[in-house]
Amino acid sequence: MRQNHEMVISRPSDSGPVLNVADAAIVRDGRHLLQSISLIVERGEHWALIGPNGAGKTTLLSLLGAVTHPTRGTVEVLGRRLGRVDVRELRSYLGHINPRHPLESPLQVRDVVLTGLTNTTEMVPRWAPTPEQEERADRLIDLLGMKARREARWPTLSQGERGRALIARALMPEPRLLLLDEPATGLDLAAREILLTSLDTLRGEHPSLATVLVTHHLEELPASTTHALLLRDGHNLYSGPVDDVLTTDRVSECFDHPVRIARRNGRWSAHA
Repeated sequence: MRQNHEMVISRPSDSGPVLNVADAAIVRDGRHLLQSISLIVERGEHWALIGPNGAGKTTLLSLLGAVTHPTRGTVEVLGRRLGRVDVRELRSYLGHINPRHPLESPLQVRDVVLTGLTNTTEMVPRWAPTPEQEERADRLIDLLGMKARREARWPTLSQGERGRALIARALMPEPRLLLLDEPATGLDLAAREILLTSLDTLRGEHPSLATVLVTHHLEELPASTTHALLLRDGHNLYSGPVDDVLTTDRVSECFDHPVRIARRNGRWSAHA
């Protein structure tokens, strides 16, 4: 039983920013993992968090996903300030995709997707989805290009198929925010392109959904990306509309290496 009214959260409203981070820092054992991060994400925006290894991308994503709290500054997720809400309940309104999903049972794809409703890895004993919930799972599976694999079991899926199944799973509770931590990791060229096409389709079908995607490869950005944040050593170097941020000079500064950035048919590439 909750004893503190401040720790109760009603369903977030659809007004206001999806994320509002003001001068946030995370310090661990005297070391700054993040410093003076400020960021506002509105409905329908699709952000990329980009930076070299160790820049703090995954740490920032955990902050945006209400997994960790800031040492200093403020973080509001769906209009609720961290430290004043029950973060477990708040997370039920987020879709956080971990490509290292720790499932060990040979569940079928549809069952994996349905576990997004219970926020569990396995199917909950004696819990049964409604026909409407099963229909929604099937629609999302189709949307992510997995119709032919709906009854396939988890151990038989490729890494790319697992990634698309996990995106469908994260969308089951109809989140306003989807967080993707390097979703193209370990994918071959074809699987990566299928995944990115699926993300573009998803964003078109859900115009109010906001997304934040972590990567350190510009080639892994969907064409529908609208904004970017360049992170280096825990600092926000640049952030804003994607074409203003992903420039040759700014990306070279972020990675401390001269690169040339090009965009063709909506997709980015980087060359030394």
